[in-house]
Amino acid sequence: MKACLHCGTTFPTTVAACPACGHGPSVRDGIAHHAPTMASSGEGFRPEYFDELARLESRNFWFRARSQLVIDAIGRYFPRCRNFLEIGCGTGYVLMGVGQAFPGMTLSGSELFVEGLTYAARRVPNAELMQMDARQIPYREEFDLIGAFDVIEHIEDHVAVLKAIHAALVPGGGVIITVPQHPWLWSRSDDYACHVRRYERGQMERLLEQAGMRVVFSSSFVTILLPLLAMSRLSSRTRDNGGDPAGELKLPAIANACLYGVMQVERLLIRLGVRFPFGGTRLVCAEKTT
Repeated sequence: MKACLHCGTTFPTTVAACPACGHGPSVRDGIAHHAPTMASSGEGFRPEYFDELARLESRNFWFRARSQLVIDAIGRYFPRCRNFLEIGCGTGYVLMGVGQAFPGMTLSGSELFVEGLTYAARRVPNAELMQMDARQIPYREEFDLIGAFDVIEHIEDHVAVLKAIHAALVPGGGVIITVPQHPWLWSRSDDYACHVRRYERGQMERLLEQAGMRVVFSSSFVTILLPLLAMSRLSSRTRDNGGDPAGELKLPAIANACLYGVMQVERLLIRLGVRFPFGGTRLVCAEKTT
C-alpha cells in the first residue's frame, strides 16, 4: 500500500495520487519525487560525488565485497523475498548486483539526490526508482525486504528512518543494514563523506529492536584489515590528503586485488558461521515482528 505523506491515508500502489486529499508526487523523467525540495539540497551527502563513485564502485575491493556480503545475506536469511527496496541506492551498484543474483525479484530504489538516480536508471533499467526522504517512506506494509547500505550514518534522525522502514515492511519482512563502525576510527574521510556518526558495537542492533525488529544476523566485516584501516584513518588526522574525498578508494591495481582477496576470506568465514565482533563495517539483518 502507498501512504500519503500529506494526510496519512493509505491506498493501493496502482493509484497515483491520494484519493482522500489529491496529494501525489511530482514526476520528472519518469521518476516520482516525494521530497522535491530536498532533491539537490546536499544534506547528508554531496551530489557531485556520484560521478566519481560510479567510476570507482565496480573496481574497488570494499564496494565489491560489501555487495557480495549483502547478496549472501539475502539468499540465506530472506530467500522468499519477492520485492526489494534499497534506500539510498546511490548509483545503483548494489541494486544492480541484487537484480543479477535474484532475477525474479521486483526491485525498487530510492535516493534523496536525483543526481544518483541518473546513474541508477542506467544500471538497473528494470527497477522502479524514486526520489525520497528515508525518514518519510510513502508506503505501508509493501516490501518483503528493505536495504540501507552505508546510508543511515548520513542521517541525523536515524530513529525516524528505522520507524519508517518498519512501517513499510510486510509483517515478517526483513531489513539489511550496513553502517561504519567504531567512533574511534573517525577521520577526515568521514567528514568528506558527510557522516553524522560511526556506530558503537551493538548500537544498531539495539536501535532495530527498539523499532520493532528481531535481529537474525549480525557481524562486522573489514576485520582482518582493521589494523591497516586504523593506521590509515588515524594517520589521516595529522596529514592532508589534498581534500580528495575518495582518496582512500583509489588504490593501485595490485593492492586492490590483494585487499579483495582478504575480504573473500572474511566472506567465506562468515558463510561458515564465524561472526566478527570488531571491524570497519557492521552488517545487520532483522525481521519485522508481528
